[in-house]
Amino acid sequence: MIGVVVIFSANHARPEVFYRDLYIKQIYWILCGLGVMLFALFMDYRTLSHYAYPIFFLTVLSLIYVLLFGTISSGARRWIHLGPLTLQVSEFAKIALILVLAKYFESGKPSGQYDLRDLIVPALMTGLLGGLIFMQPDLGTAFIVIFIFFVFVVAIELNPKTLWRLIGTSVVLAPFTWFFLKDYQKTRILTLFNPELDPLKTGYHTIQSKIAVGSGGFWGKGLMAGTQSRLNFLPEKHTDFIFSVYAEELGFIGVAVLFTLYLALILKGLNIAFRAADRFGLFVALGIVASLSLYIIFNIGMTIGIFPVTGLPLPLLSYGGSSLITNFFALGLLLNIEMRRAIH
Repeated sequence: MIGVVVIFSANHARPEVFYRDLYIKQIYWILCGLGVMLFALFMDYRTLSHYAYPIFFLTVLSLIYVLLFGTISSGARRWIHLGPLTLQVSEFAKIALILVLAKYFESGKPSGQYDLRDLIVPALMTGLLGGLIFMQPDLGTAFIVIFIFFVFVVAIELNPKTLWRLIGTSVVLAPFTWFFLKDYQKTRILTLFNPELDPLKTGYHTIQSKIAVGSGGFWGKGLMAGTQSRLNFLPEKHTDFIFSVYAEELGFIGVAVLFTLYLALILKGLNIAFRAADRFGLFVALGIVASLSLYIIFNIGMTIGIFPVTGLPLPLLSYGGSSLITNFFALGLLLNIEMRRAIH
């Protein structure tokens, strides 16, 4: 509900009918998402364990199709058309990865007995999905995929010595990813530390977003009264930078309410995970909570200038059908796991 209101507020003054009607389209997507959530709720989540690998395989094929025939927008090839719908496959890839990793670790060794050799297969599956997403290019989602893998590594209670070796290796290899980044991605990282290096181009988003967030003050300027939003200084204000609009118009108080809602959602998800009836349910729930948490952290961090601009949506607030449907499906799975925790 908050997302619909903020999307309306962010675009009400724009002359283009397309933007003014985005909040109506968002309502349609929410209704579709609720339908998908009910579907995820009423099927037995353990059925997905049997289809985890086929789902993963179909997702890989879909990502390859996107690279070959997907729609290009803003220099990225991330979307496919299915009739009147435009879908971002990388959003659904996160769920596919969570399911396949949960399946892999479901019947493996007891927690605490895994070593590096046991991580080769899941690392290859994660690398395959992450690599295909990175090639679109979608750097933000690719990193989310990698972080989800590391959450699973922690969840299986990897041998401490092995875990430190893995962390050390990752730290050593991380700088080499610089050579695989495109020029605009490198510039975004550089301007993260000093947006004034390029205030009219790559640093513009960060500068305007921080102005919007800071100018909201304690009480905010009020709905439809945010100057950064109304005067169109904020780019992508209904998707990537919707938090900036929200913070400017509703201030610290509004942000505190939003954070409280997100915290309640995350804590409830963790509660469901730790009370799950089986290891598959535990890992699926942890993966979902990790994904939601990472999106919240990186999106808000991006808007206040502590992370580079990566185009990640804010869960349940940002405009976008693929993101909403994926999140509603994930929430349906969480409720499913809770509902069946006492069923054997």
